[in-house]
Amino acid sequence: MNTIHVNKILATGRLVLLAGLLTACSWVETTPQGGSVRVAYADAVANCARVGNVTVSLKNKVAGVERKANKVATELATLARNEGAVMGGDTVVAESPVSQGRQEFGVYQCNN
Repeated sequence: MNTIHVNKILATGRLVLLAGLLTACSWVETTPQGGSVRVAYADAVANCARVGNVTVSLKNKVAGVERKANKVATELATLARNEGAVMGGDTVVAESPVSQGRQEFGVYQCNN
């Protein structure tokens, strides 16, 4: 095997390893204020005041590799909680499916 071929194999292996590590990482953290905001289903906010809505987004691909759907959804909910707190809400509800790393949430004040 020649040196060029071995170097290509090693470079490809490193890229695959890096992509795997990056897709396992979580870059979104709950802020102290976001920690007091809950994620709920629509029926749980029937008696709450709607504050507004927020569309959150993040990268759903890293180095061309799709991130795990559940990790993307969890991080989007975390972003929505953080934004909901800034808007004065205490509850967020997903109002759209996750699509290309984006999701819309309703923000509510339920006095939880």
